[in-house]
Amino acid sequence: MIAVKLPRMRVHPAKQVAGGAAIAAGLSVLAAFMGDVRASAPLLLTLIVLGGVAGAFRASRVALQVGAALLTAGLAACLLTPVLRGPLAALTLSEPPRHADVIVVLGGGVQCGPGALEASSLARLVRGLELWRAGYAPVITVSEQSGLIGPRDCPKLSGLARGVTGALYPDSGPEVLTLANVTTTRDEAARVRDLARARRWSHALLVTSPSHSRRAAALFRATGLRVTSVAAPEPRFDPTLPHPADRLWAARILAYEVLSRVKADLGGTPER
Repeated sequence: MIAVKLPRMRVHPAKQVAGGAAIAAGLSVLAAFMGDVRASAPLLLTLIVLGGVAGAFRASRVALQVGAALLTAGLAACLLTPVLRGPLAALTLSEPPRHADVIVVLGGGVQCGPGALEASSLARLVRGLELWRAGYAPVITVSEQSGLIGPRDCPKLSGLARGVTGALYPDSGPEVLTLANVTTTRDEAARVRDLARARRWSHALLVTSPSHSRRAAALFRATGLRVTSVAAPEPRFDPTLPHPADRLWAARILAYEVLSRVKADLGGTPER
């Protein structure tokens, strides 16, 4: 039997570059969702260009393909099963509310275009107002984001929160204090610590999103303030993760929280 050696097919370099760019384009879609406002258009374009460059060389092309395959497999497991329920529960610290000196409503996002509170910000504020209305504390704090977060002309979160509070309680609302110029949760903790010393507060109800609650409580407790963590409802997805869309959101939140902890452990400033 005579073995026939087939000619080896060569892929045109332009196709290799296009293939690398196509993989990077898919990854950039994922990065745009996972990265929120930090995944800017120039950054995503750079990712696509780098993918094209990686596709031109065999070693980097194989690394790009293997990395994309592993990432796809991991994401598929998250989307097809409720495997993230446990990790999400580990991020959450929700305690029964108690009478305190102040209700601290941590900042979230702002929709700069319409000038409105993002869903998680509104959920936190509403939960804080519910606690005030129930008589748990007479004072509420809201946060004012620094110029490092979002466009310069974006409305301040504190102003929007005050507007919502005033619309709901025009005559007899709570005393609202602003935590000025904050970038991170650590900044908010420092501002509340200073207010607590000036006003002789000893106990705060801390209101934030469930996935942010355990990390936030640890940062506040590190200042010496006694904190009860009262998690607000999660408006972005169903925490029981019944559908792939909920699981995709959960993967985004979990990635954000894990990367925030890694960044803090490496000596950087944790995210908000």
